[in-house]
Amino acid sequence: MSYATLKTTLDNGVLTVTLNRPDRMNAFNGQMFTDMLAVCDEIDSRDDVRVAIFTGEGKAFCAGADLEKAGDTFNYGAESGEIDWTQKRDVGGILNLRLFHCRKPLIAAINGAAVGVGATMTLPMDIRLAADSAKIGFVFVRRGIVPDGAASWFLPRVVGLGKALEWTLTGRVFPAQEALQGGLVRSVHAPADLLAAAMSIAREIADNTSAVSVAVTRQLLWNMAGMAHPMHANIHESRGIYYAGRSADAIEGVTSFLQKRQPSYPGKVSTDLPPGFPWWDEPEYR
Repeated sequence: MSYATLKTTLDNGVLTVTLNRPDRMNAFNGQMFTDMLAVCDEIDSRDDVRVAIFTGEGKAFCAGADLEKAGDTFNYGAESGEIDWTQKRDVGGILNLRLFHCRKPLIAAINGAAVGVGATMTLPMDIRLAADSAKIGFVFVRRGIVPDGAASWFLPRVVGLGKALEWTLTGRVFPAQEALQGGLVRSVHAPADLLAAAMSIAREIADNTSAVSVAVTRQLLWNMAGMAHPMHANIHESRGIYYAGRSADAIEGVTSFLQKRQPSYPGKVSTDLPPGFPWWDEPEYR
């Protein structure tokens, strides 16, 4: 598929998605929101996509919301009567919920400035790397607004409550090394080496794992982190092991290990997820 604000390249199971508005530092607008939702659908629907890497064209990853409306950027107008907040929701949050629901692993290669929604959109991604020149900021309070992208849920889970409070209450922009020390990114690289490092992780997943196992594991970790007791995790993992253990992927995984060869897993996310998955109650995505 082609997109107005994104470039995509598929390389042997790894889809690289490049935010592509370099003249605006890849600032987030309505078209990018639409394109990002569509590319998530593409990632999930294509069995030849095992992993997705997100990065930015040019010097920035994403400089936040496009401020072309100046002071009215975040003014959506007054409404009469009581507002139903389950329906009238922040688009950054809608995007992040879609990223959260993805069936494939997502890697952020933060090549430059990632500010506002440009920072929060990386939070539901599973692994984040940054160029040593990147700057990151949850700057909302410095623009007179509050965090978007369900960041008040995601950010404390990624970096802990104390660091999340520091970064969101000050709204300051900080360097990649601080993001590394705070646990937001797993590694920092020279700009020329960033995509290769992200691709190396993606290849580890695409070349060595069961797509179905990865899809279930990703959702287990994200969802069980919010459960009140580890019994919930034990129940759902038991269910997963029961169904996975009878699958062709489990046979291939054990056989290839014993034969000391590269596995070739036949399972497909589009057709072979366990019955009834996901097994926990959650709000319907919309």
